Amino acid sequence: MTIKMHDLHLVAPEFRYADQIWDLRREILEYDADNEDRFAGCMSLDTASSAEEWIKICQLRKDAATCKETGVDVPSHVFLAVRNNDDRVVGVIDLRHHIDHPILGTWGGHCGYSVRPSERGKGYANEMLHLNIQKARELGIEKMLVTCDVKNPASEKTIVRNGGVFERTIEVDGTNIKRYWISTED
Repeated sequence: MTIKMHDLHLVAPEFRYADQIWDLRREILEYDADNEDRFAGCMSLDTASSAEEWIKICQLRKDAATCKETGVDVPSHVFLAVRNNDDRVVGVIDLRHHIDHPILGTWGGHCGYSVRPSERGKGYANEMLHLNIQKARELGIEKMLVTCDVKNPASEKTIVRNGGVFERTIEVDGTNIKRYWISTED
C-alpha cells in the first residue's frame, strides 16, 4: 500500500498520544535493535523513562532559553506523524531551527526521522519530510541540510523525492554520509 500525499499531518507530541508514542518506542527497540540510528529524529525517546517525560523534553527543546536543560544547544521542534483516517502515530520527525553547530552543520542536518517499523514501505517518510519542509519554511529556513548513510537507499530516495540536491559524501567515524540540500521555497 502506498499512501497518497496529505494522508498525514504533523503535530507536536501531546499527552493524548502517550500510549502510541510508547508503543512506537517499543516497536523500534524490538525491530531495530542492531541499528545505531534507530531513533533518528526522536530526540531522547530511547532514554526517556516514559512517554510523558519525552513529551516534556520535546516541549523544552522548542525554545532556545530551555533547550539546554535537555542537553542540547540547538532548539528544535519534534513532530508526530499522524495518519488522518485513524489518528495513528506512524512516525516521528524533528526540525532543528539552525545547524550552526559542529555536528549538525557537518552531518546531523536540519532533521531526522523514524517511521514505525510496522508502517514502513508505505511512503510515510516521503510525506513526513514533505510536511517538515513546509514547517521549515514557516520558521524562515530557506535551505535544509538533510543527510543519510550511504547504506540507507530508502532514506536517500525520500530525500531526492523531496528535492534533495546531492552536495557530497563525507566520512564520519568510519561511516560514509551523503549530504543533500533541499530548498524550502515553493
